[in-house]
Amino acid sequence: MTNTSYILENPSGQDGDGALPASDGRERAILVGLDSTSLSGWDIEESMDELAHLVDTAGGQVVARIVQRKQKPDSGYYVGEGKAHEIEMMRSATEADLVVFDDELSPAQQRNLEEIIESRVIDRTQLILDIFAQRAASAEGKLQVELAQLQYWLPRLAGHGTELSRLGGGIGTRGPGETKLEVDRRTVRSRIASIKRQLDEVRERRSVQRRRRRNADLPVVALVGYTNAGKSSLLNAMTGAGVLVEDRLFATLDPTTRRYTLPDAQVLLLTDTVGFIQKLPHQLVMAFRATLEELSEADLLLHVVDASHPKAQEHCSAVFGVLGEIGADEHATITVLNKRDVAESASMIERLQHSYPLSVAVSARTGEGLGDLARTISGQLASRRERIDVVLPFNHPALGLIRKRGKVISEEYREDGVAIVADVDRAVAGQVRKARRNSG
Repeated sequence: MTNTSYILENPSGQDGDGALPASDGRERAILVGLDSTSLSGWDIEESMDELAHLVDTAGGQVVARIVQRKQKPDSGYYVGEGKAHEIEMMRSATEADLVVFDDELSPAQQRNLEEIIESRVIDRTQLILDIFAQRAASAEGKLQVELAQLQYWLPRLAGHGTELSRLGGGIGTRGPGETKLEVDRRTVRSRIASIKRQLDEVRERRSVQRRRRRNADLPVVALVGYTNAGKSSLLNAMTGAGVLVEDRLFATLDPTTRRYTLPDAQVLLLTDTVGFIQKLPHQLVMAFRATLEELSEADLLLHVVDASHPKAQEHCSAVFGVLGEIGADEHATITVLNKRDVAESASMIERLQHSYPLSVAVSARTGEGLGDLARTISGQLASRRERIDVVLPFNHPALGLIRKRGKVISEEYREDGVAIVADVDRAVAGQVRKARRNSG
């Protein structure tokens, strides 16, 4: 068994007689990964660590890890039939409730493994979908997750009349809604079509909202990044939004938008979005398209990176991969290197600044670098600014608007009124021109 490594988690937690530690009530999971050059370029240990973090986020407890070195996945069992029997022996010895595979299994692989392993067998995709199901709070979010789950399960229905009894159980089986589904393929397809129609309505509403924003001419800046990189923390630090911040993957699913005023008085809309991850299920990208379209419509992206993470560069690649899927990879982007207050970040920040010249190192926790970030945003949005040179009556309301929302270059009191020169965004310039016309 030289091509396989087995690791029991927390062996020091065992009793003196070698018995397994008592369960703390969480579901016990065994992780299975494949060290293969045909899969992602990620280091297998890093990928398995992330999988363990996902299990913890879903409410589970990892009791063992199994990594097999294999040139490519076995078409029938992913790890091979003999290895599947070894996994079952490990599952029995650890009294595990489920076995989690680090890649998406084909329907045939999953069925074959379930015939040997006497517990639930789930893959990374199911696990991520389960977390999304737990996290979805809005009606729109629940619809998006349900769509992704149904699209995942449809090819896995063994036959007409098969129950989706798994939905509503433990990790990897939970749905975002209240109703347990006992359905056949035809019913699943009908439900998928219904959800897509509802999400089309959501997309249309979002399109209307975007048109209103364009009419108001407020620039939109969207926060993107790998899950748990600190996007919500940055939004809170910049705007005081009060968004939930947890050291958990996918703590934020539903987008949050807040107004933010730059040092030059320009007002913009700052939007937090769902985090990305390596091997992000394609079903989720498609289901969340209505939400992710906010990114492709944004004037500027802030790509938040956890600079203290040893795989920060790989995280960047994963994020740009998803942005490419939705057509937002060519957008103007500022790379925000978060956690500059962490000593381990220094060398990574230096490397990333070479890869991404338009970058700013900040700490969402301490506030370091936020002023530099604001000035960099102003510079990127400068094309939206214009200079006005007007004379207005002393009591004209537009004077207050210019002083509040613009950067005053000069202001002179004359007999015929106030001569003011200022740099303002296009929305303010338009309002000033309209106010002058209406006042005659």
